[in-house]
This record gives sequence, C-alpha cells and structure tokens, in this order.
Amino acid sequence: MAAPIASVASQDPTQPAPTVTVQNGEIAPVAAPEATHQAEVAHGDAHGSGGLPQLEMQHWAGQIVWLLLIFVVLYILLSKVFLPRLRAVRDERAGTIAGAVDAARQVQTEAATQAEAAKAEVAKARADARATAAAAKARVTEEANARQAAEEAVVNARIAEAETAIGKTRDAAMANVSTIASDTARAMVERLTGKAATAAEADAAVKGAA
Repeated sequence: MAAPIASVASQDPTQPAPTVTVQNGEIAPVAAPEATHQAEVAHGDAHGSGGLPQLEMQHWAGQIVWLLLIFVVLYILLSKVFLPRLRAVRDERAGTIAGAVDAARQVQTEAATQAEAAKAEVAKARADARATAAAAKARVTEEANARQAAEEAVVNARIAEAETAIGKTRDAAMANVSTIASDTARAMVERLTGKAATAAEADAAVKGAA
C-alpha cells in the first residue's frame, strides 16, 4: 500500500513545490497535473499530425495480418458453407427442371400414342360402320328383291287367273252371241214372212252369215 504523500518545499518560491511520494521506502517525484495535461496534449498532437493511422507504415503489418485473416475466413465460409449450398440449390433446381422436362416429354409421347390409338379406333369404327351399312343395304335390297319377286309372282298368277276368266267369259259370250243371233234371225224372218222359222234354219243362216 502506498505511503502518505509528503511534500517538500522548493528553494525557489516562484516555482510550485514538487510533489513526491514514498513507495517501498523510496522517494519518487509526482508530476504536476498541468505538466501531465500538457504531455497528453503534446502526445495527441503528435499522433494527430500524422493523418489516418491505417496509412502509417508502422500499422501496415497488423492490417495485412487482419486482411489475410479475414480473407481466409471469408474463403473458408464461401468454400465450405455458402458455395456448397448455392451449388446444392443449383443442382436441385437443374434436377427439378430436367425432371419436369422429362415428364413433359413423357406426357407428350403418351398423348401422341393415345392420339394414334384414338385415330386407329376412329378409322376402325368408320370401316365397321361402312361394312354394317353395306351389309344392311345388301340385306334390304335382297329382301326387297325377294318381296318384289313374290309380288310379281302373285300378280302374274292373278293375271293368269284373270285371263282364264276372261277367256271363259268370252267363250260364254260368244256362245250367247250365236244364240242371240239365231233368235234374232228367227224373229226377223217371222216378222218379214209371217212364218216362224225353225231353230235349225236360224242356226244355219247364222253360221252361213258368219
């Protein structure tokens, strides 16, 4: 612990008395406050008159060391932390894009395949429809021809029956015409001559006129 401060008088009364301290049995002078303040101001002026400290050569070694240290730390952070993460994000994005492109191509291929299959099915359906229509048309035509042939056969049979009936009617009419002519001839002879002619004479006269 420091001993009490003892002051001694200077021989010059115009000068302030120096202050001394006793530490460990030795007397040490203590600078006056004004002298200490002047020394600090002079020291500050000495530092301030040199400009920025980082531009002074005596500070360059420390600055270079810190610069290298910061560069190494930044290099380690970039190479070990940030760049791997950026590379992983880039690779993931590239993989996602490639997967999307492959999926789009696969979907396009499947769509083209389905379109070809649908086109083939449509063509087959059209061919089946045409074949069905042709078969139906042939069946209808065959049925119509058969029906027409049956109707023609019925009509021909009816025509034959009608011709037979007409022939019989004509023969009967012709027979009746001979009888009527014979009767008419007998009536005319009787009216003209006043005598009735026999049936044989009237028939002979009609046959002779025919």
